[in-house]
Amino acid sequence: MSTTDSQSSPEALAALPLRENLRGLSPYGAPQLDVPVTLNTNENTHPVPDEVVRAITASVAESAVSLNRYPDREFTELRQRLAEYLGHGLSGSQLWAANGSNEILQQLLQAFGGPGRTVMGFPPTYSMYPLLAAGTDTRYQAGVRGEDFSLTAESAAAQVAEHRPNLVLLCSPNNPTGTALGLDVVEAVYRASEDHQGMVIVDEAYAEFALSGTRSALSLLPGRPRLVVTRTMSKAFALAGARLGYLAAAPEVTDALRLVRLPYHLSAVSQATANAALQHYDVLLETVEDIKRQRDRIVDGLLELGLEPAVSDSNFVFFGGLEDAQQTWQALLERGVLVRDVGIAHHLRVTAGTQAETTAFLDALRAVRTGT
Repeated sequence: MSTTDSQSSPEALAALPLRENLRGLSPYGAPQLDVPVTLNTNENTHPVPDEVVRAITASVAESAVSLNRYPDREFTELRQRLAEYLGHGLSGSQLWAANGSNEILQQLLQAFGGPGRTVMGFPPTYSMYPLLAAGTDTRYQAGVRGEDFSLTAESAAAQVAEHRPNLVLLCSPNNPTGTALGLDVVEAVYRASEDHQGMVIVDEAYAEFALSGTRSALSLLPGRPRLVVTRTMSKAFALAGARLGYLAAAPEVTDALRLVRLPYHLSAVSQATANAALQHYDVLLETVEDIKRQRDRIVDGLLELGLEPAVSDSNFVFFGGLEDAQQTWQALLERGVLVRDVGIAHHLRVTAGTQAETTAFLDALRAVRTGT
């Protein structure tokens, strides 16, 4: 069953007094199909190490004793552990967490967007951005990229100066293309936002998978009170099921989010899980290097097949050169491999999984390409 399967008829939904800007929209969701090799949602397909499972289990069990009480509203221990993990001289007062990075982005739009305000993104990029904008009644302004899906500092800054959005979303590494932005783009966009005091959000969900030498926007935070860097524990930490996202920013940004967050929004169980995981982040991140090796295997394999992979700083590879992307997607599915059709002609996206999963994908794609 797909995550977008409706439980009612379109007519029944249309009969409700739904907000006008939500009419006709489709909910976010990748297909959830029962196939041997699932490489369509950029999960870390390595299982959580036993050592970490035991630590999380013990931590959650300890928290269960006091589940009759509300959790620490300020998730103080978690914010401090996140600051220590990120480094860059950050303090706990500069960290904020929520139920996945999507909720982080939603809270930012609730605080700084809303009716009469605009958020700018640069498609193709994360498909949740316009949905989050619609959900907070913020107008979404779609910027443009180059024909090769790149985004230069000059182009991005010029577009921001022209449209003067209240918020700018920069996805780096970008999803679905996988390539990181140079920090010159972030700096240029921030400068272009100065006149109208716009917020600049750099979505670094895949930062831990970046190629050597790729710098994080965390290094740009000092002296930039309107810059926000968002992260997640879903990808590199292999904790997609835990739903824990976070951000780093100036303390006044976290104060703004306190105005819109729901009371006790981060449960005691979520805090216990994340705190235990962060005490073993070195163990959890051991899979990152293997994933990067599999990503590079995919790139090499795609080149051998005459296809066109983009430079990837992430745990997935976006590739073009397909005559019919939908047909290739279906042929791979019939061979037991699920990848992502992101709706861009001649392109597909595949998650770098385990060595066995990567081999299965490359073998299946080779069979599709050669007709065997």
